[in-house]
Amino acid sequence: MTTLTVALVAGCSGDPGSEASADGAGYGACEVYGEAGSISLDPVTDGVLTVQTTLPSPGWWKGETPEDIDGGYEYCLAANIAHRAGLDTAQVDNVSFDALVAGQTQDFDMAMAQISVTPEREEVVTFSAPYFDSNLGVLAPADTEVTEDNIRDQTIGVQLGTTAVDWVEQELQPNTEVQVFPDTTAMVTAVSAGVVDVAIQDTAIMLGFAKNSGGALEVVGQFQSGENYAAIYPTDSGDADAINEAIEAMREDGTLDKLSASWLGPELGGDPAEVPVWSLS
Repeated sequence: MTTLTVALVAGCSGDPGSEASADGAGYGACEVYGEAGSISLDPVTDGVLTVQTTLPSPGWWKGETPEDIDGGYEYCLAANIAHRAGLDTAQVDNVSFDALVAGQTQDFDMAMAQISVTPEREEVVTFSAPYFDSNLGVLAPADTEVTEDNIRDQTIGVQLGTTAVDWVEQELQPNTEVQVFPDTTAMVTAVSAGVVDVAIQDTAIMLGFAKNSGGALEVVGQFQSGENYAAIYPTDSGDADAINEAIEAMREDGTLDKLSASWLGPELGGDPAEVPVWSLS
């Protein structure tokens, strides 16, 4: 586990439209909205919001390692929660996604890693109110001939522990064996190297890797999954209700929309809503 403590300067308060001060003081490159101290938390470390994630994750966490992180949708969502809780610092921990969704990590206040809510995961972890709706995107080489009509004939890569594993095997049911990779980077590398024909994972995540490929890869389609992203809380968290309240307030006051507009569109190189939707028929 790699850890980084990032200084967050509290004190930017006001109405939901207020932003971080222009002199650079604040929450990295994040803008924060709403009233500082409007919720009360009892974090695992006094004065610190400890947030776990799995890196890299373009658009969601700006930077390759905790030492680099200073923006991104989920990082700035954490910053806004810290701001509304009146906390001065946020600690970012890089952990295994598989361990995270299995409830095997400890000593954190919340975890965000584009985690889809599923009944199976709800049996072992506690989820927050959802903060993002997600589909499953198909990442392929830019010169691909893959279409919704022939995708079942392709060699498909997925990441261990993600909902794409079960969805591809049970819903898509390809004609060749699904290749499972330990992390997103290995899966994307396999597409670039021709080890697999396509990779399937959340559309917003795949868009980020396509942008970083320099035009070599693209997201050619997506399947509707009906999934939502939510944060994970530690077992018996005493802060779940307060953080849920903050997330719902940010949905209502437009903060979540502002985070998406600021980080996902520009950072991912495209709007997930513009990717063609494929059907299973």
